Amino acid sequence: MITQRNVCVIGSGISGLAAAKAFRERGHHVTVLERGPDLGGVWEPSRSYPDVKTQTPKDIYAFSELPMPTAYPEWPSGGQVFAYLRSYAERFGLIPLIRYGQSVTGLKKRTGLGWDVTTKGQDGAASTQSYDFVAICTGQFSHMNKPAHPGADAFRANGGTILHSSEHNDAESVRGKRIVVLGYSKSATDVAVSAVKHGASAVTLVFLEPTWKIPYFFGGLINFKRILYCRAAESMFLPYNAGPVRRIAQKLATPLIWANWRGLETLLTRQFKLNKNGLRPKTRIEDDIHCNLAVETPGFYKLVTEGKITAIQGTIASYEGSQAVLTTGRKVPADLVVMATGWRQDVPVLDATDRAKLIDADGQYRLYRWVVNPDLPDLGFVGFNSSFATNLSAELGANWLVRYMDGQLAHPPTRAEMERDISRLRTWRQAERPSAKGYGGLCIAPYHNHHFASLLADIGVPTREANPVTAVFAPLRPPVYADLLARAPVYRAEAAPRPTALKSVETSRAA
Repeated sequence: MITQRNVCVIGSGISGLAAAKAFRERGHHVTVLERGPDLGGVWEPSRSYPDVKTQTPKDIYAFSELPMPTAYPEWPSGGQVFAYLRSYAERFGLIPLIRYGQSVTGLKKRTGLGWDVTTKGQDGAASTQSYDFVAICTGQFSHMNKPAHPGADAFRANGGTILHSSEHNDAESVRGKRIVVLGYSKSATDVAVSAVKHGASAVTLVFLEPTWKIPYFFGGLINFKRILYCRAAESMFLPYNAGPVRRIAQKLATPLIWANWRGLETLLTRQFKLNKNGLRPKTRIEDDIHCNLAVETPGFYKLVTEGKITAIQGTIASYEGSQAVLTTGRKVPADLVVMATGWRQDVPVLDATDRAKLIDADGQYRLYRWVVNPDLPDLGFVGFNSSFATNLSAELGANWLVRYMDGQLAHPPTRAEMERDISRLRTWRQAERPSAKGYGGLCIAPYHNHHFASLLADIGVPTREANPVTAVFAPLRPPVYADLLARAPVYRAEAAPRPTALKSVETSRAA
């Protein structure tokens, strides 16, 4: 019999909702702790910058059992994604499980089973609750990376404003003002384009290095999902656990693969006028196809070409009066500085000893299948890995995790297997694909199909499709995974039986 457990899910974004559903469906008691005022994580309206929309097309950026509404555009807005996540939570009965305004401040391993979870409410009151299992679902966007520069206080005193991109949520606040955006991610270019659209008097984008950006449509015609989200594209990258035959095949195909990427670079250089704008990256595009790869904000390169966005390579060194002083010595007048500098991934709620088991000295995470650490029992991570298919990645990871907890994986890993796989993945990141070290080594892109197949194989579900052409060339399709998960062995946890009274036991023995 599988015994019900009391499970704590930290976070109610995409991964937290996926985890809550997976654990609840298997019969466990679930409590979701959310520090914010509402569900949705980074898509919660108070954390969304103006005009934000998804990078991933709606038919891929969806849970397997709930497609996004057909009325949504190909790339939904932040408000639409939030509404979709709420509808998902309502459909699967997750709303009553969520406790809002609860910041987790500590996780302490119990002597026996489970963890003590300490929270602080909005009133500042602290409380501690014991759980049998904890799923950390705080994802990639939990701790703001907001650099501090000399002169910032004086800049603010002079009337200037400095915000992280997640704090910049008033579109009209830029009207008639001089805007400086720091960064080159999608959020940086989104904010810059939005500022032009909403009437900023000047927009300057300051960045360290240009990186490759992918258009929604290659050459204005081909949706990028048909090029980058299929197994054919993924096959051009050697996975960390490739065997000898796979490596030989990769070596034989190297000239064709090289030509493919050079052709793509040429196409993007011409389409975006990268040489003319001084924005052609120095890196090879195949080395940039990981979780830092961004989709081009529509109109960004056009606005740079037209001079409506000034792109300057460098970074902010300090502030002087109402100016941002760059490392080049150039001074840029500014009323509002938006730090589109991303996020830090960390688990500060763990004590130093447990945190050291999880994160190596160089910042690389030690997670098997990007979900569990062999030295931290009764703890798992859902959506902690970065992905282009966030919902599907979280959903499959959550289904794997609940079966791991319950001892119901068809192919459960031994500790030695977990250690060996973690070590092999780390060596691969260091020697063969250094770009995979980003995000603490937790990026699964571009190996989505490979990763998903591994999770499903552990669960006991074959992933081979009947149509070989579709299997190789079709983009990721979440409904396919709903059908696959439906084939997984079915079970449900039950409440532990109450101890039999001593008198009854003695009577039974006498009988």
